[in-house]
Amino acid sequence: MKENKILALKYRPQEFKDLIGQELMSQTITNAIELGKTPNAYLLTGIRGVGKTTTARLIAKALNCSKDFSKGEKCKTGEYCHCSEIINSNHMDILEMDAASKTGIDDIRELIENSKYSPTSAKYKIFIIDEVHMLSKQAFNGLLKTLEEPPPSLKFILATTEVRKIPVTILSRCQRFDLKRVSIDKLCVHLENISKNENGKISDDAIKLIARTSEGSVRDAISLLDRALISQSISKSNFIEETNVREMLGLADRSKVISLFREVLSGNEKESIQHLKELINDGIDAKIFLNDILEILYLFSRRINLGHIEKDMTISESEVKMVEEYSKNIDMQDIGLFWQLTIKTIDDLRIVGNENLTLEMYIMQLIHLKKIESTKEISNYNIESNANPKQKNLIGENLKEENLETNLSTQVKNQLKSTDQIKNNPIKDLSPELNKKKIEITSFKDLINQANKEKEVELKFDLERNVKLVSFNKGKIDISFNEKLNQSFIKNLTEKLLLWTGERWIISLSKNNDAKSVYEQNMEKQSSKLEDFKKGDLAREIEAAFPDAKLVNIQEESDND
Repeated sequence: MKENKILALKYRPQEFKDLIGQELMSQTITNAIELGKTPNAYLLTGIRGVGKTTTARLIAKALNCSKDFSKGEKCKTGEYCHCSEIINSNHMDILEMDAASKTGIDDIRELIENSKYSPTSAKYKIFIIDEVHMLSKQAFNGLLKTLEEPPPSLKFILATTEVRKIPVTILSRCQRFDLKRVSIDKLCVHLENISKNENGKISDDAIKLIARTSEGSVRDAISLLDRALISQSISKSNFIEETNVREMLGLADRSKVISLFREVLSGNEKESIQHLKELINDGIDAKIFLNDILEILYLFSRRINLGHIEKDMTISESEVKMVEEYSKNIDMQDIGLFWQLTIKTIDDLRIVGNENLTLEMYIMQLIHLKKIESTKEISNYNIESNANPKQKNLIGENLKEENLETNLSTQVKNQLKSTDQIKNNPIKDLSPELNKKKIEITSFKDLINQANKEKEVELKFDLERNVKLVSFNKGKIDISFNEKLNQSFIKNLTEKLLLWTGERWIISLSKNNDAKSVYEQNMEKQSSKLEDFKKGDLAREIEAAFPDAKLVNIQEESDND
């Protein structure tokens, strides 16, 4: 009975030219072999299924083949050659070791002892260690010396998906090659060739979906194609369409997901839940669905920031039109909130047992976030219409105007994270501290001095270093700021001003880039004073007396000294 190999093994590359998406690496390795400048150890890194183990075997074949393997010369039928034994993993001199199952120092000692013996028939003895990052610290240390100075006839080929876990001492002794994810275009061409060879009938859209789902892994793509072709042969269907592949993989139709998103943006809760239930009935996987949402959010952000989406393999024309239409109802602030909520919901799936319940709550939360207005007045302070988005993000969620009489303990909530409207409270419920004796603050300097007097160190630091005064009037301060400003600065300042003066102040944000902080102004004054001093006779006398010295600061002597 003839054995039918799975397609991933059947179409495993047997020559360097068969490696798709790794042309530069293949050329570099073959050039080194032709010149006889092969390293003592190779390190092959990359995600699963891009050809690390396959490349290791190809290197072993190229080093030991009796023909010029790197130039594509074939071994004659009936002639003994090392290639066939290497392909079947039964060559005496080519040792393949799985570091995931042999992680200890004892396994490495055995390997080192074996390395002392010359190859039995091949030119080189080659040790292929897969998933090498799984070795223990002691095992890595035991390998160092042999890896750096192996016998002339010994080569190491290490393969890993987690290169960051490998010690630097190992990395420095290897010649590293990073195998890239294979592009969707190349994967589609490769899958089309395989399907033709296997007499499979599959649509271009179905192949694109398989290529996109594989995330750049050739093995995953071929395995999914194999699964689709098997389902076709069993069901005896004439053609495999994209919908068949989606059903097979439990993927939601992206156009349906975008339609669901349209209802979310419109605030239609019933229609959104109905769309979600239809997707659940289609057998969607919750985590895959949420990742589809992340992809859609990316498409919306791409449309908003970069303009019209050009044609590519990851999105169909109909989906492009839907994104073009619905992106008018969303901005980057919404996308940022949706993105964070989606990431959090993916984490929630590990905790909540009912996935469908989690998804319904997620959709309702999205609708709630979209309904929150983020352009109205904030309690105790106002955001100018010309403030830039970064300044608006500092404030976080805006509160309604009727919340002016808010309890201070509630008002202190972090405005960046809170999504609940703060309830109204009468002024009489405010802290008793409001009844203390009030002070007059008539200038920005008075404000800094008061913060210093009250030992509000963080507030004083922000006022001096991170805030740039645009204008100061009683009851209203207009400022701009830098990226280092504390996230809770606005609410802290308004709270303190209310306590100190007994009056409510409006803090306006401006994008006046010409304003400077108190610290910057002081530094400029100091620099100007220093430059003026350097032009005087006294500075020249000091420079003549101390030629190696550098004048960095001047300080006037006080009357008390």
